[in-house]
Amino acid sequence: MGGLMRIHTRFETYFPHIDNVYSHRSTQKYKRKNFISHYWDCRMKGRPPGTPKSDDPTKKKRKRFARERDLCDVKIKITEHFPNATFSADGTINTSPTTDFPPLHQFPNDAAQPLDRSGSAKKYWTIQRVNGNGGNGKGDGVPGPHKHTLQKSDEIKKSTVQRFLAAQEKEAKKGQRPTQQKRPSGNALVTAKKHSKDHPLKLYAASFCPFSQRVWIALEAKGMAYQYCETDPFKRSTQLLEANPRGLVPAIRQGDWASGESTIILEYLEDDDRRVPLLPTDPRLKANCRLWIDHVNSKIVPAFFALMRTPGQQKQAECIDRLQCEIAPLVQAADERGPYFLGSDLCLVDIHFAPFVLRMSRVLREFRNWQDPMPGTRWQQWSDALERNPHIQATTSQDELYVETVDLFLRARPTCGE
Repeated sequence: MGGLMRIHTRFETYFPHIDNVYSHRSTQKYKRKNFISHYWDCRMKGRPPGTPKSDDPTKKKRKRFARERDLCDVKIKITEHFPNATFSADGTINTSPTTDFPPLHQFPNDAAQPLDRSGSAKKYWTIQRVNGNGGNGKGDGVPGPHKHTLQKSDEIKKSTVQRFLAAQEKEAKKGQRPTQQKRPSGNALVTAKKHSKDHPLKLYAASFCPFSQRVWIALEAKGMAYQYCETDPFKRSTQLLEANPRGLVPAIRQGDWASGESTIILEYLEDDDRRVPLLPTDPRLKANCRLWIDHVNSKIVPAFFALMRTPGQQKQAECIDRLQCEIAPLVQAADERGPYFLGSDLCLVDIHFAPFVLRMSRVLREFRNWQDPMPGTRWQQWSDALERNPHIQATTSQDELYVETVDLFLRARPTCGE
């Protein structure tokens, strides 16, 4: 039966392809033969019953899970040839077979590189298919192809590349400090303590999350009674998952009812308590507000995060222009006299926008060379009004919290609702 022949260095490079498909099962030495044979089964063959486990005390024990066996019968023989080998008196070869399968390949720049072992230049390898029962569908020993795809094989047992990447990820995690939840500070801490007592209406929020701050501002603006629950969005507590199965903040619970997503929660609070309305009663004005709320969420927020995540000054300058271009039509659509979007009273458009305005002056100015609004403009008037609003101030922490949690803020983007 045909096969492949590889010199030692070529075999080192080729070996990961073997290890991705096959598992080493046995090694055979012969008297007065200058070669040693290694037999490898397809990984889908599975571990036979009673296979002795390693008794090496230094080897880490791993959990084993029973899986269906004999899913494929393909087997190969890898022969290790030693042309200049000598033999002992009893006829055995004076060399040791390779036992460190797989070899310690290194993968700089994601490319497998052969290892140069001294003294192995004259050794070579042959790879031969020796079995693959079922080629004619009768199971009578006629060689046939694998009975599965490589993808299916990878689902059963991790390949060399998968194991290498998993080891890399594990090593990277060793150097990472565990995430520490940042608590509210300044005015936000005072407000959080004021609303720390148990109450049927609970807000699950993270102090650094702008989407959480939206809901918090609305609760303060409406003067509603509630319980503030500072929540680590990375740990996804039972309480958070019960309120929002997606594990995102913000989330609220009121009795046996709960919801996530800041936009949905704000609509609910508006319908639930009309004593301090945050949307106009006129249907057209209300529709207009919802249109610009959508603009904040679909245009301004993505542009904000794009600027935060973009490296390089030139690309950052482009992102700044984009963000400013998205803000301009919103400012144009606002009431001319101000200071808020609809005029003298805070509304849901302001509340959706406010947490990001705060972070422009605290985070973007610090890290992305963001410029404050031009003096005397409607944009400056609106920005200043949001900064001075007592309900927004009551939910705002000290500047240091936002600066110190930039990485946390960006990492938490998928764990924060909108």
